[in-house]
Amino acid sequence: MRWTTIAMMAAGLVAAPATAREADKVLMSENAEARAFQEAVGYADAVIAGDTIYLSGVVAAPAGEGAAGLVAGYERAFKHIAATLARAGASWDDVVDITTFHTDLAAHIDGFAAVKNRYVKAPLPAWTAIGVSRLYEPSAVVEIKVVARRPAK
Repeated sequence: MRWTTIAMMAAGLVAAPATAREADKVLMSENAEARAFQEAVGYADAVIAGDTIYLSGVVAAPAGEGAAGLVAGYERAFKHIAATLARAGASWDDVVDITTFHTDLAAHIDGFAAVKNRYVKAPLPAWTAIGVSRLYEPSAVVEIKVVARRPAK
């Protein structure tokens, strides 16, 4: 930015450029403990930029032993994503892209897809599933990242 532009902005002759992250468009956790962690590490549940909503990854960890525990963990993650989308004025119907990171893609994909398909209906969004060796949260088996479009009012 040129110094003349900065001087003109200071004098109120030129508007300051808008930032990509306006405070009222950044959704932090409503849970005090989770919000404290987000602030310490430096991320938000979601950011609304124009008509696009970017959600941070949501992890799914087993909620018990075996396949039933994994399904319960997936359900919890999808419900959390649905709640964050709702806070942003959207729903699963507005999701355009899903990226998932799996610590054991082959072992977990069928159960994961079954839960996903209860939330995600046709017309289907793009989906990329990636196998990884580990996730930030040690107990997590999947991390789900979502991009959605805000519906027209």
